[in-house]
Amino acid sequence: MDAEQARQVAAVLRQLGIPGVVAPEDPENTAGTWRVYDTADPATRRDVTADALASVAAEFPEEKPGPGPTRGFVIPPSGE
Repeated sequence: MDAEQARQVAAVLRQLGIPGVVAPEDPENTAGTWRVYDTADPATRRDVTADALASVAAEFPEEKPGPGPTRGFVIPPSGE
């Protein structure tokens, strides 16, 4: 993720009460890739990106459609 995506992820983590510090992999390169860590200290931090994303996903379980008809569009494959 980039810096803008990192800000969005940090906001979602805070809203959901999920622990994690969003920071660049390389503290000297804020234009590079960002991850979620357990602490802010680059010397002792541990990457918890996968755990944080799993926690976010768990907050939004897949919804099953309700009973009754559903509406939508059927788009045939091109060439038919």
